[in-house]
Amino acid sequence: MFKIFRNPLTLITTLMAAGVLCITMGVRQSMGLYVGPLNTATGLGIAKISLALAIGQFAWGLVQPLAGALADKKGPRVVLMGAILMLSLGCAVTPFVDSEWALILSLGLLSAMGSGAASFSVLIGATAQKIPASDRGSASGFINAGGSLGQFIFAPLNQKLIEILGWMGSMGSMAVISLLALPMISKLTQGTSSAVAALSTPSSSTPPAQEQSVGSAIKDALKNKSYQLLHLGFFTCGFHIAFLVTHLPNEVNLCGLSTTVASWSLAIIGLANIVGSIVAGGCVNNFKSKYILALMYGSRAVLIAIYLLAPKTAITFYLFAAGLGVTWLATVPPTASIVAKLFGVRFLGTLFGLTLLSHQIGGFLGAYLGGLAYTYFGDYQWMWYADMVLAVFAALINLPIEEASPLPKPQSV
Repeated sequence: MFKIFRNPLTLITTLMAAGVLCITMGVRQSMGLYVGPLNTATGLGIAKISLALAIGQFAWGLVQPLAGALADKKGPRVVLMGAILMLSLGCAVTPFVDSEWALILSLGLLSAMGSGAASFSVLIGATAQKIPASDRGSASGFINAGGSLGQFIFAPLNQKLIEILGWMGSMGSMAVISLLALPMISKLTQGTSSAVAALSTPSSSTPPAQEQSVGSAIKDALKNKSYQLLHLGFFTCGFHIAFLVTHLPNEVNLCGLSTTVASWSLAIIGLANIVGSIVAGGCVNNFKSKYILALMYGSRAVLIAIYLLAPKTAITFYLFAAGLGVTWLATVPPTASIVAKLFGVRFLGTLFGLTLLSHQIGGFLGAYLGGLAYTYFGDYQWMWYADMVLAVFAALINLPIEEASPLPKPQSV
């Protein structure tokens, strides 16, 4: 599982990608903490703010295949640096919004698309083309753990900055902190990955990667039944995560607990997912990814059922967060692994980006419907039921995926 540490190039590439994801996901996954302060300051209402964040969920996913395709064609450096500047700008202008449309522009489009273009599809795609095939599963786990570390760091950091500087000062601080990703991007994209293009190993049914165009690769992928099933499962994952990251702070408030419980719950999710992501990355090298995904999604349904029956105390939220955190974004390494097994890594940024778009269509519904449920019913009870049913669906839908077995371990000579 930790063999990437024995390869200096793989180690440096992985750490830089993880560092960038730490910042972009840390900023993005903390936005739920601003719902209450934004509502108080602007009077827009929870439903309208939820719509802006829901559009952000969709925009984050929509930009993934576009950024992935551009990175596959032009290289990741210009894509990643432009994305960070967009993320910073979105955070910088948000304190000055005074309408629903302005909030949609700042948080729903600028910051969301910036964080999305500097996220999984481009980072994992760029890394996969620079490292050996045998290291990709573990590397994707460590990169994913970087995003979880960001959530662990940024959730309490944002809450503390809101308390000290106010929500506007805190958002401005995020604009500055985002720029710290720029030197890591420079190091990550140093050199060229052309020498490792031969590492791409598409299935026998796929034409050689060097003879395919992006459009042809997308067309072939969309006809693949396993790819379609993977999208359906990842859709429900997005619904689950977006609902929680957007509305967990308000759920905590409904239970009469302080905002500190909400921020630490989000942080615990991130901390637990560091372990979950690394373990998932290692498991990808030894087990079929579809079984890993089925187990993860099924465990979420069980955890939600336990949460609904448990007393709503701070300890309950912390334990619930720890349980969810193990699988939170740990679904990314096995999902990316299946895409790579089906189609190789030449267009991994594009094809995995499309999978992430499905994830974020679910994310749009999870964030927005959560706001509507709170507005019309005063709580999230029906959302929890829907979340539980979808988790079971996701677990089952992954099982029919036709996936190659993990690569055999090399024999000692």
